Amino acid sequence: MKSGAYHIDLPDYRDQSAEVAAHLAEIRSRPVVMTVGGVGRVFESEERSVTALSDITFEVHQREFISVIGPSGCGKSTLIRIVAGLEEPTEGAVLLGGRPVTGPGADRGMVFQSYTLFPWLTVKKNVMFGPSMKRVPEEKAERSAQEWLRIVGLEKFANHYPNQLSGGMKQRVAIARALANEPRILLMDEPFGALDAQTRASMQSHLLRICESVDITVMFITHDLDEAIYLSDRVVVLGANPGRVIEIIDVPVPRPRTGDHFMSGPFLAMRRRLEELIHRCDGTDADEAAA
Repeated sequence: MKSGAYHIDLPDYRDQSAEVAAHLAEIRSRPVVMTVGGVGRVFESEERSVTALSDITFEVHQREFISVIGPSGCGKSTLIRIVAGLEEPTEGAVLLGGRPVTGPGADRGMVFQSYTLFPWLTVKKNVMFGPSMKRVPEEKAERSAQEWLRIVGLEKFANHYPNQLSGGMKQRVAIARALANEPRILLMDEPFGALDAQTRASMQSHLLRICESVDITVMFITHDLDEAIYLSDRVVVLGANPGRVIEIIDVPVPRPRTGDHFMSGPFLAMRRRLEELIHRCDGTDADEAAA
């Protein structure tokens, strides 16, 4: 849906109902789980130097769901890899619980777009893998795996292998496997991007239910504006060349979320704003490239 198709009487995207304002205020009262402080990333080659990220700064609170969006080339995946400890920033730092991230750790669970399950292990064994590596007793790891599979709605498939599952089911197993390590924050890099529209909608609903029942903080990378609004408490919008924060927006849509919210005034108002920002970034970057 293009911005010109919106009704002229849409509310301001910054307007919040009393219910939404109270919810967001309650989130801000929680402890800060993660601080991204002045993060920059420069890639060097013999031919040139490319600044992928510049001065990325924001905080994430306990049990907050925050999405990062932006045009192609804005560094979304680079940012989440830095948070995961898979890449080092050129400048700035990421703090988890006040401690700098210096590499991968059990305090972060990662779910990628591609299915990263071990094909030779059953669903249950895949979920048990992390706890087993931490030398958790097998009986305890198995109980935990069964509970996580129940939470994601796959307890009946515990003894199946990944090649017996649909794409959406594989991603639910991947989420259960990440959460079985009891991370402080769940990092998701376009996890539903390879799914068809119907399965993607189902996975979004599953993820919302999981977040309502589990003490987990989520940082979610997506290029889908509707998905970002539907899932998130806040959305971080990045511009490109270099990747930088353009705006951080509180989502004005109340929780719990349902499919009916997609056509609500607050939802459409925020979508219009996100489209404006993304299109502005695309135009600015094109001008800069031509200069």
